[in-house]
Amino acid sequence: MTSIECFVAAAHAGSFSAAARQLGLTSAAVGKNVARLETSLGVRLFHRSTRKLSLTEAGERFLQEVGGGLQAIRSAVANLASAGGQPAGTLKVSMGTGFGRQYIVPLLGEFLGRYPGIQPDWHFENRSVDLITEGFDAAIAGGTELSPGVVARELAPAHRVLLASPSYLEAHSALRSPADLAEHAGILIRSPQTGRVRPFSLRDHDGQQAPVTLQQRMTMSDANAACEVAEAGLGITLVSMPHALLYLDRGTLVRILPDWYVDTGMLSLYFTAARLLPAKTRVFVDFVVEHFRRERLAERFSAQR
Repeated sequence: MTSIECFVAAAHAGSFSAAARQLGLTSAAVGKNVARLETSLGVRLFHRSTRKLSLTEAGERFLQEVGGGLQAIRSAVANLASAGGQPAGTLKVSMGTGFGRQYIVPLLGEFLGRYPGIQPDWHFENRSVDLITEGFDAAIAGGTELSPGVVARELAPAHRVLLASPSYLEAHSALRSPADLAEHAGILIRSPQTGRVRPFSLRDHDGQQAPVTLQQRMTMSDANAACEVAEAGLGITLVSMPHALLYLDRGTLVRILPDWYVDTGMLSLYFTAARLLPAKTRVFVDFVVEHFRRERLAERFSAQR
């Protein structure tokens, strides 16, 4: 099984070194296991070069035949792992830095109280991850396209709103429509994927649309940092509602053009579409969905309220 696991991991990751990191082995061990598998099968599964690892035609066929079965076996083994009959094992989850610290970390005590056999391995990073290739059990993100083999449970709307401090608004001209944004300093946020500022389009409750035309006064890579700069009265920022609520509740920032917002889809919890989902992943998904429902976070995260 180890040789087949190494083969599948290397096929998905595209290199022995990436597969080794995922499996907790050395790159040499992964390469030896794959070579041993090729010898036993009597076929070459990979084309190897100093820069690239790619499947042969035989390798592609073999991956199709064993990949699904291997995932089912892994899931079955994971579901058997238990501590007193409870879900157990390492739970690797990706989530945004600010969102995770504000909304998910506070749940950890209650979650571990229910499931003490689970060991959280949580990654706080403002980027989209490949669940299958990078070995994540789940991820929480907004506006992400589903990749093959991944499903999602919707948690709340992924809305963004314009914010500024009361002091900034007192010192600058009034904003009555989206067209007025062009006269104001923008504290803009770079995309973690491209490093660029993504253009957004505002919409109102009647479905009318207008571009965000803020001047690019400065850029940040983190939404909380952008809000803190806006608190200092240095401009207007555009952030997601989960980030905005902290500052709106404190009264240090207020919404600009409150009838307008950006709609980027849904905030969702992503996990693999395995028929036998590991118990540790299933209970985490159910726990987060239950919390969002109990705390009515979908309503709080909506910019339409």
